[in-house]
Amino acid sequence: MTQISEDFLECDVAVVGGGPAGLRAAEMAATEGARVILFEQKPSVGRKFLVAGKGGLNLTHDAPLLKFAAHYTIDGTSEITALTQWEELLAECSPESLRAWAGSLGIETFTATSGRVYPTGMKSAPLLRRWVERLRSLGVQFRMRHRWCGLTNTGDKLALKFLVEDGGECLTEAKAVVLALGGASWPQTGSTGAWCETLSQLGIQLHPLQASNCGWEYEWPLSVVEHCEGRPLKNVAVSLGDHRVRGELLITRYGLEGGALYALGAALRKQPNPLITIDFKPDSTAESLRARLGSARRNFLKEAAARWRLGETVVTLLEAVLREKPPQTADEMVNAVKSFKIRLENSRPVQEAISTAGGVCFSALNEHLMVRDCPGLFLAGEMLAWDAPTGGYLLQGCFSTGTVAGRQARLWASLK
Repeated sequence: MTQISEDFLECDVAVVGGGPAGLRAAEMAATEGARVILFEQKPSVGRKFLVAGKGGLNLTHDAPLLKFAAHYTIDGTSEITALTQWEELLAECSPESLRAWAGSLGIETFTATSGRVYPTGMKSAPLLRRWVERLRSLGVQFRMRHRWCGLTNTGDKLALKFLVEDGGECLTEAKAVVLALGGASWPQTGSTGAWCETLSQLGIQLHPLQASNCGWEYEWPLSVVEHCEGRPLKNVAVSLGDHRVRGELLITRYGLEGGALYALGAALRKQPNPLITIDFKPDSTAESLRARLGSARRNFLKEAAARWRLGETVVTLLEAVLREKPPQTADEMVNAVKSFKIRLENSRPVQEAISTAGGVCFSALNEHLMVRDCPGLFLAGEMLAWDAPTGGYLLQGCFSTGTVAGRQARLWASLK
């Protein structure tokens, strides 16, 4: 029978969650000498951070501030409010300061032609290792295998309850608390979204967690799956209503993935079975394509494949979809390539998504990311109801919110 034990801890700032937002919050709180304890339910910190590193660890982007902030949305508020909020958050931890921070850990970065910023070594493990070493040098204590399960406001302090993996309990009192428990994607890394119920019971308003930066389902003809699964559609433009983005798509067995869809995430989620339009030749006008077909009067797909230099994947896709009704005129062929329509069915499950949208409403927080109805409780990272596409915006958002929450938690604790 497992021995059930109790542990009691006290600190200035308790940080719950060992992802990038939580680690950054702990760093900011400890920088001025606050006693900080970081709790994580897994055996080690930074697990999703390491997963992100498998793609090279896209830390941030070199877009100008206004364009950078415009990539974020805040659920339940206007776009203007979201832009203003993110300008303020990014001012606290900008892309430039994030690169400088990585440099202070001995990790050099570079900007790819896409504008995305990566560590020169394209790996996350060295950065995470040096980051944890810094936190330890600042006096941050790490408590692993501690699952948060409750919070009580005692008046001058916040009381936290944790279940420990060995069957025991840990009770902790802190002057300020930062929750950075992530969303609900990649639950194997620790971000399960289980905190939603706990915060709802505390009366904190939430938007439901939804899959973001995820694939969408569409039933392809069998020939497309057989010949095109796993193949990219490069340099395409995807439109949904008034929204149009350039990027890549990936044909999958279940439908489509890719950055072009990720950038349309907020618009896609607002519509049941959204109808997207793909332009396979976004750099060519309809008139120029029609002119290049010249005197062609038949075999329009074959002629277009050669004269427009359509890729093999695009040709296979068009053959499968146009088989029952092949184009009979140049205009029909142009339309098929410039306005290829697909009605998507469902997004993939949230567990498969790169990130999640939804979470704690910004209206429940003050400008310092503190819960209005629970003084001393700060939130950071994907727990908040913001959304952004891939491309460096996700990690930057976690660092910026973690910076604000950690700094303000330290200031709050200093007043106690």
